[in-house]
Amino acid sequence: MTTAPHHLASVFVELAGGGAPGPPGVPTLLARLTERSRELLALRATAVTFSPGARDAPHVAASDADVCRLEQDAVAWREGPGPACRRTGTALGGTALTGAVARQRWPRYAPRALALGCTHTAALPIRGHSRPVGALVLLATRRTTLTGDLMALGQSLADFAAVTLLREHEVAAGRALAAQLEHALETRVVIEQAKGALTARHALSPDAAFAVLRGYARSHRRLLTDVAREVVEGRLDVPRPRT
Repeated sequence: MTTAPHHLASVFVELAGGGAPGPPGVPTLLARLTERSRELLALRATAVTFSPGARDAPHVAASDADVCRLEQDAVAWREGPGPACRRTGTALGGTALTGAVARQRWPRYAPRALALGCTHTAALPIRGHSRPVGALVLLATRRTTLTGDLMALGQSLADFAAVTLLREHEVAAGRALAAQLEHALETRVVIEQAKGALTARHALSPDAAFAVLRGYARSHRRLLTDVAREVVEGRLDVPRPRT
């Protein structure tokens, strides 16, 4: 297996997130990893699962739509080379899908993979900071031998992609947190504005104004924020409670 150095370098640049304006995002990076690893390693197909958090649903991608569906089922079954590699964090060497070992370990996965023209498989861990966060699955035909050099290059691709994938996941998580904080701040501001409006309108203390808002929202089964916004915009006049 030989690969031109300039071509290999361009693949690593692509896996680093280069070649397009703006951040590529996790789905795009996973698609690049499967497409480029299949091409460089001259395989029938490759697939990848990526789950950055212990409770995160795995992202699944593959170089072939049928293989992608197979790997999605494998995640649900917790069966196959990908889930096994992700659990242990260690590489799974070349395994014949026609052999007794594969049939016993993966009774649903092996026949499906064979039907797609794959005769051998291997899996390489995608390593996180402290634990495995995914796996790169290699699917080959009889024409391709899963040699040590091939596995080493595949592991290099997986390791390099892991850095970019984790970075993009952290960026996305940061954006989501910022949006949540912004929403919380906006909610707080509109509630304070509504309290001020009721304080001036009905000569209430701020605590009493908040109690009026909350009581109205509860009695009408509405969100407190929606009630507060309508008060601020002058579309709702919450009556002063009777004393």
